[in-house]
Amino acid sequence: MSGREVLSLTLDRVGDLPEPCATCIFWELDPVLAARAMREGDPELDKEAWLSAALLEWGSVGRIAYVDDQPAGYLTYAPPRLVPRAAAFPTAPVGADAILLMTARVLPEFQGQGLGRMLVQGAAKDVMRRGIRAMEAFGQRRVAAEEGAQMRSCIVPADYLSAVGFKTVRDHKQFPRMRLDLRTALSWREDMEQVVERLIAQVRAPVLTTGQRA
Repeated sequence: MSGREVLSLTLDRVGDLPEPCATCIFWELDPVLAARAMREGDPELDKEAWLSAALLEWGSVGRIAYVDDQPAGYLTYAPPRLVPRAAAFPTAPVGADAILLMTARVLPEFQGQGLGRMLVQGAAKDVMRRGIRAMEAFGQRRVAAEEGAQMRSCIVPADYLSAVGFKTVRDHKQFPRMRLDLRTALSWREDMEQVVERLIAQVRAPVLTTGQRA
């Protein structure tokens, strides 16, 4: 079996995020500042500045999976107060007792190796050590094209969140807010692995950040 490990996301490892995720600032800035940064600024520096501030204030905000020392996938999470984009969702705010799952991705060539499960469980263990027992996420539902909805690839699909145990706490036709008891993630059986892999695989590489409200 190939060598697999999951490590904390640090400033030294931010360059290991797959492109264009390493410079995506969808979650890290509010919509107006993100749009301005994409037009006039340096998104890579903004990403590093946000990560540096988050590490100093709260600690690790993500996990990166490696296979034979090659970056293979990642997952990011943070307290909602550190995620400006979270306030733009119609189902905000995130519960004060929960961590926010921002996004996750496993590269296509590494899917099917259980990395999605490793990432989620690694995040659960990390935040539970810090006294947090729940994770929330803004899910994304597919809606009819005639409604003019723009699918955002940085947001995890709601049906896959549901498949791994997230429950809706505030419903919405496009962006329900969903919640997972982290003890559930730690007790997943092996037969949940394929479900988690499908969840992670659905999160595509992000498109350029826009200033539009989520």
